[in-house]
Amino acid sequence: MNNYEIIEKLKDIISQEMPQSIVYEKDVAKALGMSKESFSHFKKRGSVPVEQIAYFCATRKISINWILFDQMPKSLEEETEKYTRIKYFSKINAGAGGGAFSEDEEYELIGMDKILLDTLYRTHSANPKYIAALNVMGDSMEPTLQDKEVILFDREDKEISKGGIFIVSTNAGLFVKRIAHRIDGSVELISDNKTYNSEVISTDELSGLRVIGKVIGKVGLV
Repeated sequence: MNNYEIIEKLKDIISQEMPQSIVYEKDVAKALGMSKESFSHFKKRGSVPVEQIAYFCATRKISINWILFDQMPKSLEEETEKYTRIKYFSKINAGAGGGAFSEDEEYELIGMDKILLDTLYRTHSANPKYIAALNVMGDSMEPTLQDKEVILFDREDKEISKGGIFIVSTNAGLFVKRIAHRIDGSVELISDNKTYNSEVISTDELSGLRVIGKVIGKVGLV
């Protein structure tokens, strides 16, 4: 939208607040918290006071994209819903032992396509609230997981009875392993890299095993 169209749209909004009154540009300037001179300066340059318009929209719960680009709020909502953000614990590594996992650890938020996350579940319905990411360290899970890859895991899915790859915390540190729940109640931590031996955690040692979540996907290296 050009400068003139934006000003006219602002006038239309202000006219709803000033019934039975003609809205002049001085009224627009006042509504934006500007002097007539400052507003006129913007207009002569063919630009608009974006910061002031943003505040004008925020106080009235109006989409600034509608004012500046004529984008309807519904279309913006539909686009926004395609994406979500998950916690990425970039300083936490799983696989080589040592360290631990805590929800209080420093993290950053990364954007993910919601449709892509949905495909990682048989139900095709992901709950981003419980999905997080961290790093793989070492080659014990090759070729399935490579060193330094970022893996996605579901912090709510800790059911190991059906097997799968999980992030687990043991007395020796934080690992990402394939888990098998054995008939005698013990748990086997299996490395996909056959040069590594499996580790069996007996029923007496299970108190030292903490399941962090099930691995649901990865961001692989090319």
